[in-house]
Amino acid sequence: MGKRSVKENKNIYQQSREAAGLSREAAESIMTFVSADRIERIESGRSAPHPDEVMQMEQGYKSPELSNYYCTHECPIGMKYVEQAELKELPQLTVELLSALHAMEEERDRLIDISVDGRVNSTERKQFNIILNKLTVLDRAIRGMRIWIEDAINTGKLDQEK
Repeated sequence: MGKRSVKENKNIYQQSREAAGLSREAAESIMTFVSADRIERIESGRSAPHPDEVMQMEQGYKSPELSNYYCTHECPIGMKYVEQAELKELPQLTVELLSALHAMEEERDRLIDISVDGRVNSTERKQFNIILNKLTVLDRAIRGMRIWIEDAINTGKLDQEK
């Protein structure tokens, strides 16, 4: 087994591997093509991970937030279009999701009125931007819930009886 890291500013990839209880060598053995040396370079910040490597780490470490992190912090396209989500507790995620859904329900009729002619005119633009912001909040809430569900599947939270 490898030695334990004492590095203070660990990136999310190292934190996730260590949370899974894996050495770099053990992580290498459960991934298809990511070597221990490559893992070390990613964790030290000397190399940026590739999307397929992040997917391997996400699966191997059972850490569903890794892909969202990669998309929102390292991928130029994702940084523009993907909302950052976090692994939170289910009650908080549920309230956030229901609140975002409620906010969109309030905008539903206005969205229909704006969209009926297929154009957004200058008088509708301000309201359309408000709707876009509420959609962004909803997107973040949905992504957070998806991460929680994937984590719950990985950790067996869904199988526990009360």
